[in-house]
Amino acid sequence: MSMETATEPCCHAESPSPRVRTLRRRRALAPAATTAVHPDAPLLARLRAGDEVAYAELVRRESGRLLAVARRILRSEDEAQDAVQDGLLSAFQNLDRFEGNARLSTWLHRIVVNAALMRLRSKKRRREDSIEELLPAFAEDGHHLSPVETFRGEAEDEIASAELSAIVRAAIDELPESYRTVLILRDVEGLDTAEAAAALGIGPDATKMRLHRARQALRTLLDQRLPREDR
Repeated sequence: MSMETATEPCCHAESPSPRVRTLRRRRALAPAATTAVHPDAPLLARLRAGDEVAYAELVRRESGRLLAVARRILRSEDEAQDAVQDGLLSAFQNLDRFEGNARLSTWLHRIVVNAALMRLRSKKRRREDSIEELLPAFAEDGHHLSPVETFRGEAEDEIASAELSAIVRAAIDELPESYRTVLILRDVEGLDTAEAAAALGIGPDATKMRLHRARQALRTLLDQRLPREDR
């Protein structure tokens, strides 16, 4: 009895449709994606190569702004200058850790903020005054005992007005240190909650609560000093 060999039908791949062929041609002709160049790349390369002129250029470009940051935190010219020197030295020694996720100026700002806070912590601690007398008082039914105006905005909004600047800064300086610092970091220096919490060594929720109380206290101090139309 003869055995018939079963043959399987030959399978041929289907030809791509005209639309698919067109898309493939476009992809083939499209230019390769280019990686964005960091805006500070040339300066960074020189710094990492040990170029002393590049170091001087960076210090000249950033030191004024960084000194202003340190002054706001430390309220001492000598301490501020030392904090900037500490920050720049730390930055130069750790350039290999700069990942390029932000501008070099932003990275330096954070380093100097931390350097200033470290100097603040290293000072002999003194007992802080209570902030309670500057916070709104409430009746038993939960209502304010006296009318309270909503804080118009962040501290920087007030500071932006030149004629009010000295008054606002003086009021901020009257806050207890821990409240003054969180207000400066968040409302003046522009750190977000996570960054401020990390810099202060406290949790995000504690940072938010401390900032809220600092703003309320600042509002009370400004109410005592500013004409009503300026609030």
